[in-house]
Amino acid sequence: MSRELTREEKAGIKKLVLSMCANYDREYGCLPLDCECYMLTKCWTGAYCRYFREAVLPLDPALEAALCGDGAGPETRPCPICGRAFVPQGRRAYCSEACKAVGNRRKSRERMRKMRDKHEG
Repeated sequence: MSRELTREEKAGIKKLVLSMCANYDREYGCLPLDCECYMLTKCWTGAYCRYFREAVLPLDPALEAALCGDGAGPETRPCPICGRAFVPQGRRAYCSEACKAVGNRRKSRERMRKMRDKHEG
């Protein structure tokens, strides 16, 4: 059953097309179709560009689960640093190495603060 896309889903599709789609060119639009990319103006779920669905959409598992509606989809978790949804693998707590570095600095700073408080008091 087709439904209207939410504002967040439209923004997610646009972000993926502009940043990750190999068929999209800012000047010419969709290169294989030689016209503007219809994924940028999509308002309803249903038919998607095959390349987008197979190669680009899996880069955002939360969006893929929302759009494809294949049951529960992959279990996602929000990153504690940036809030972006990601599929945890093993004990992974962050979506990227950059967020991991920020998180580790925060934990280390808090641990040292507690240690200083313990020795002062």
